[in-house]
Amino acid sequence: TMDEIRRLPSVSRIHFLECGGNSGGEWGARTAPDAQRACGLASCSVWTGVSLSLLLSEVGVKAESSWMIAEGADACRMQRSVPLTNDLDEALLAYGQNGEPLRPEQGFPLRLLTPGWEGNIQVKWLERLHVTNQPHMTRDETSKYSDLMPDGKARIFTLVLEAKSIVTFPSGGQTLPGPGLYELTGLAWSGKGLIERVEVTLDGGSTWQDAQLQQPRLRKAFTRFRLPWRWDGKPAAIASRATDESGYMQPTREELIAARGTNSGYHFNGIKVWKVAADGSVTNADT
Repeated sequence: TMDEIRRLPSVSRIHFLECGGNSGGEWGARTAPDAQRACGLASCSVWTGVSLSLLLSEVGVKAESSWMIAEGADACRMQRSVPLTNDLDEALLAYGQNGEPLRPEQGFPLRLLTPGWEGNIQVKWLERLHVTNQPHMTRDETSKYSDLMPDGKARIFTLVLEAKSIVTFPSGGQTLPGPGLYELTGLAWSGKGLIERVEVTLDGGSTWQDAQLQQPRLRKAFTRFRLPWRWDGKPAAIASRATDESGYMQPTREELIAARGTNSGYHFNGIKVWKVAADGSVTNADT
């Protein structure tokens, strides 16, 4: 019961939450015109709940157990197979968000939170955890949330979200009033932990320079980056690329497509380029 869960020691941490289908339109020939439509299926919150590892220890999970099935009480009976790996050390059964109980649309009264993993596996309205030794190959991890590769094979259980960033100012749909000093800014995040570095290009990728990372810099959480920029009124092509503590660097859209093709609508983390025109208007560079 919820009373039994709430009596256990609680923990609160800040983590991002991102849909595995965030930026799905970026795989196509016609990419998003602004930051909201390019990367808007992501957020960052203070989550409060009970450590999943503590709960599994309390119920006496057997050593040979290697998976659990998380089941939701929603109309579609969401089910996802969750590998019991070290990546779950930060996982919670969350009942609070930003200092208040989970809202109904966020999974009240309880949801699974696996920081750094795709949002769909973080089952809302959590009803049951079934511990087992193999995945159940449910609908949302076979026909959905898997990546069909060019050779016909599929990437499956690609749960960890790789390093990603986007410039939010200036970005598509905005207008600079004229030449002068601006602060270029954006967000970076990675399911592998800390963001170690964000670089910014002003010339479409020919040259890069380090942006400042705003503190506090937290694991598996949004990191704000900033860079003073004196715009001379000439056309510019602006983008960011993030590197996380594992050494992984965010790829270009072209590099990502070369590796995975265009058959998937999930797990896109390619670099997003904005074009600044001489009149100050900012648009998507891919259109």
